[in-house]
Amino acid sequence: MNKALKTILIKTKRAVFSEIVGNNSSLFKGEGYDFVELREYESGEDVKKIDWIISAKLQKPYVKVFQSQRELNIAIVPILSGSVYFGTHKFKQEVIAEICAILGYSSVRQGDPYISFIANEKVEPNTKKTKKIFGVYDMTQKVYNYNVLGKQNNYKNITDELYQKIKKRSIIFLIGDFFDINDLDLKLLSYKHEVIAIIVRDQFEENPSELGSLNLIDPSNSSQSFEGDLNRGLIKNYKAQIKQNDHDLFLHLQKCGIKFVKIYTHEEPIGKLLGLMLKR
Repeated sequence: MNKALKTILIKTKRAVFSEIVGNNSSLFKGEGYDFVELREYESGEDVKKIDWIISAKLQKPYVKVFQSQRELNIAIVPILSGSVYFGTHKFKQEVIAEICAILGYSSVRQGDPYISFIANEKVEPNTKKTKKIFGVYDMTQKVYNYNVLGKQNNYKNITDELYQKIKKRSIIFLIGDFFDINDLDLKLLSYKHEVIAIIVRDQFEENPSELGSLNLIDPSNSSQSFEGDLNRGLIKNYKAQIKQNDHDLFLHLQKCGIKFVKIYTHEEPIGKLLGLMLKR
C-alpha cells in the first residue's frame, strides 16, 4: 500500500475513533436512539440506566427507556475530474480520499450502512453497501488511485444517475471542487435525499500569484492548454470568474437547503467536517 495512503487511513481511523470525535457521538445526525418513556426502576436492572436528576426530583429511582432509531443510509460520492489533480500543499484528490475515509469510518462507528460511487462524466459504483471497516480501506484506496486525467464533470448526468441509483432516502455527501457549475441542479436530488456538499479547493486556485510566462495543460482535457504571461490583468479577470462561480454555487446550495463546507488542501478536514455536522 502507498505510504501516503496508509498514513491517511491510520490518521483518519484514529481521529474518528478517538475521544474527541467520540464525545460528539457521530458526524451524522442522531445519536442512534429515540426517547420513548420514563418509568420506575425495577430491581435487578443495570443502575447505569437510572436518571439520577429525575429520580432526585421524584424521590424514586427512574430510568429512561429508549428504542433504536432506524439506520441512516450514507452515500459517499467523490467527484473526480482532472481538475482535482492539483495542489500546492497536497493534491485535492488526496484530500478527497481523506474525507471519504473520515465519512466511512464515521459510518462504521455509528453502525450505519454506507455505499460509495465515483462521479465525473457518469456515476460509477465504487464500493457496495456495507457496515464493515474493510470497505473503508477499499473505498479510500480506489479514490486515491483513481486516474482522473482527461476526466470532465457532467453535473446533470451525476445528479440524474444518483437519483436513479439511490432508492432509499440517504445522506449523500458530494465531494469535489465544484468549478464550472453551469449545469449543476440539485433541487430534485435534495428533495428526495439529504445532500451535503463538501467543496475541496487549493488556495492558489482562488488567489493565484503572478508567475510570468508559462505553459499550462488542462488536466481535464489535454487538448486544451494555456501559453502566455500570467499577469495582473489576467489574474484579476480569472478571480472575478471564480467569485461569480462561487456566488452562484452558494446561492444554489442555500436555495436547495443544502449544507456545505469548503476545505482547503492545507487544512485538516476532520475539524471542518465536525463544525459542519454539529450545526445540523
